[in-house]
Amino acid sequence: MKTFYNKLIQTRHYLHQHPELSGQEFETTEFLRRYLQDLDIKILDSGLATGLIADIGSGRPIVALRADIDALPILEKTGLPYASQNAGVMHACGHDFHQTSLLGAAELLKAMEDDLRGTVRLIFQPAEEISQGASAVLATGLLDDVSAIIGFHNMPQLSAGQLALKPGAMMAGVEKFKVTVRGVSSHAARPDLGVDTVLALTSMVQNLQVLVSRTVSPFEPAVLSVTHIEAGATWNVLPQSGFFEGTIRTFNPDLQQRLKADFIRIVENTAENFGAQADIAWDWTPPVTYNDPDLAELLFKNSQDFAQLLEAEPSSAGEDFAFYQEQLPGVFAFIGSNGAEHAPDLHHDSMIIDDQAFRVSVPYYVESARFLLQHYQKL
Repeated sequence: MKTFYNKLIQTRHYLHQHPELSGQEFETTEFLRRYLQDLDIKILDSGLATGLIADIGSGRPIVALRADIDALPILEKTGLPYASQNAGVMHACGHDFHQTSLLGAAELLKAMEDDLRGTVRLIFQPAEEISQGASAVLATGLLDDVSAIIGFHNMPQLSAGQLALKPGAMMAGVEKFKVTVRGVSSHAARPDLGVDTVLALTSMVQNLQVLVSRTVSPFEPAVLSVTHIEAGATWNVLPQSGFFEGTIRTFNPDLQQRLKADFIRIVENTAENFGAQADIAWDWTPPVTYNDPDLAELLFKNSQDFAQLLEAEPSSAGEDFAFYQEQLPGVFAFIGSNGAEHAPDLHHDSMIIDDQAFRVSVPYYVESARFLLQHYQKL
């Protein structure tokens, strides 16, 4: 197996050197295609512009394994000999590690294809960083007959060899908002002749702070952060318009919907009180990454032979794997990837992956797929 893992390390280093942004993963897709073709793995006609879907085995049940393949617009500062050769683009979230892990799993599963009782569907997904890739994969229809889907994310706060998992919420549901406020411009010396956009806007920001602090249980995690405010261009004019934007994070789908509805009510009522107008724009963002309780328990136990198991602490980051879990049972894990004494977090220009983490990530894919095929055969 040493030769096998050395091959994966070399593959990841190559992918790390050649990162591509969301929706632009053309060379990455071609590399993956050639890799799978060399293993004689069937690539499906998905119609995806980037990314690909492939099958190992045949018949039902079908279990899907997903890895994301896109990189981030970050200038790498790791100083690694295999650092990014695409200036300003970096695999700072570890998707090079994810896709290489799935390639390794594909090679092992292909070698045991005759013994598989069903089909393992490999999903090399584009555009996770902009929350569009999972929806594009779902739109192909190639997950309509899938019984369950498995994924993971590397976690720099965990050491190589560790795997963290739990039933229920693993990552936050994300709402990204932008509120544009329009008043009536006037001279700052005669505010009575206008509608004060700045006062309406800042009052909205202040009023929204009660949403979490006064309407959510202290035992229910939730965050509302306003992160960007703009209004006006000079000191003696009331501006006609301004905006603020930010995010809401929750771990409860019902709470996510309630906070969104209450947010809209507070903004609209505050605007009306000041005689201003407010428009709210919501970006396409993922819901709660929510593990199927029964499958999560089963796969947790099934992973004890190849990983040090931990009960996961949910992350307040978002993950578009959640879109799959809205449609079918899914399990998402965290796999330790600490590659430095003081490991930078994800999306950091100095994040380093410990390649020893392959010894957990590859068996996680392989053994989860084999276990679930047997599990669904018995149902």
